[in-house]
Amino acid sequence: MTHGRFITIEGGEGAGKSTQLRRLAERLTPRVGPPLQTREPGGSPGAEALRGLLVAGAADRWSPLAETLILFAAREDHLRRRIRPALAAGQWVVCDRFSDSTRAYQGAAGGTDPALISALEAGVIGDTRPDLTLLLDLPADTGLARAAGRGGGEARFESKGLAFHERLRSGFLAIAAAEPDRVCVIDASQSEDAVEAAVWAAVRQRLGGLA
Repeated sequence: MTHGRFITIEGGEGAGKSTQLRRLAERLTPRVGPPLQTREPGGSPGAEALRGLLVAGAADRWSPLAETLILFAAREDHLRRRIRPALAAGQWVVCDRFSDSTRAYQGAAGGTDPALISALEAGVIGDTRPDLTLLLDLPADTGLARAAGRGGGEARFESKGLAFHERLRSGFLAIAAAEPDRVCVIDASQSEDAVEAAVWAAVRQRLGGLA
């Protein structure tokens, strides 16, 4: 059986990742079968339990280093129990956030040593790297305003302040600049329909074989 393809959707708060993941899955289903729709932190029972520790509480509940360690513990469980089995069975996987979020949130914005993050990636992720990453990019203040309007969600990270989120955006864009063959930047300030069209165009161009 053909190995599945692995797509991740990244971006700051309010970028519309969940909406675009759902729309992309709808487009993929008649072409490659229903993809696994999942998220990080979370995606497996153990990882979802750890997610609750990360997204709730005061902004300073955890240090960026502690967040990094919790995230990779959750990621190991998610990969082992859901992502790798799906890919091995030939299923496509579409994931809302993956390791780039750790590099941007805890690394670029939080100050965790990038060398430590890279070492954890090597040990936990190994060869299970995304075939394509879609970075939904928009100004930090716009994203925070959108996130505040929707309510709930990941309020702990939203509360970290504009300077944090500006560093976060710069961190994501630096990843995209360093890995242009994997990461495609999408202007997320457009309408949801326009973003969906740009996402689908990128998937067709980068992964091919999708009518």
